[in-house]
Amino acid sequence: MWVIVGVVAIVATITNLCMYKSGKDYKLAMAMGLSFTALTLCAEYSLVSEWVKVEDWAALLDVVPGMERALWVFTIVSILLNIAPIILERKAKK
Repeated sequence: MWVIVGVVAIVATITNLCMYKSGKDYKLAMAMGLSFTALTLCAEYSLVSEWVKVEDWAALLDVVPGMERALWVFTIVSILLNIAPIILERKAKK
């Protein structure tokens, strides 16, 4: 599930940037990109929670260390890309 929500977050972020570049209102796409990024994190947390409930320590040991770094990077990049139009718009006004 987290993969699907993550892909939607990436598509929404790309839509956000394309809409800004074409001069259209991008704020809904920006909100969707950030929202789906948050949902991706929640879905991943739910997956890890299920592994803890069934005591699947092997899955936790294999997946969590690598995914932790990946999710940090994904979240930071998503935030930066989604707020980039706002920053660029403010610089253009000056």
